[in-house]
Amino acid sequence: MRSFLPEVAEQLFQDIQKSHQETSQIPDDLLIALKFVFGPCALPALDLVDQRSVTCLSSPSGRKAFQVMGGSGRLYTCFVSCHYCPCPAFAYTVLRRNEGLLCKHILAVYLCQAMGVTQQYSVSDQEMSALLSGTAAL
Repeated sequence: MRSFLPEVAEQLFQDIQKSHQETSQIPDDLLIALKFVFGPCALPALDLVDQRSVTCLSSPSGRKAFQVMGGSGRLYTCFVSCHYCPCPAFAYTVLRRNEGLLCKHILAVYLCQAMGVTQQYSVSDQEMSALLSGTAAL
């Protein structure tokens, strides 16, 4: 599922998922590992998780997109399947400078999925098509 991420990141998300299922918390050693692997976007991503800022939109045809309410109040539609976020940090840090694996919005999506705290919202295929074409935000 997360084929765009290195194995160490994949394992970290699995460890977070297991720990969160068992204790409803993320232990300090995993938080430190998260900061080490993802750098400066780790703490802001955790803030987005705490604020329940991530919503998974799914359509009857099986398409999925994630909407993340950024700290500035702007809504970003992220596509984990192709590892993309339209935010300026993703464009600059990840795509242009190749200095990070992802932005805080995509990291928040991965963390919410691992912790099972992603809000779920069903949309019609027409609504999903409008969202994917950039003509609508839900």
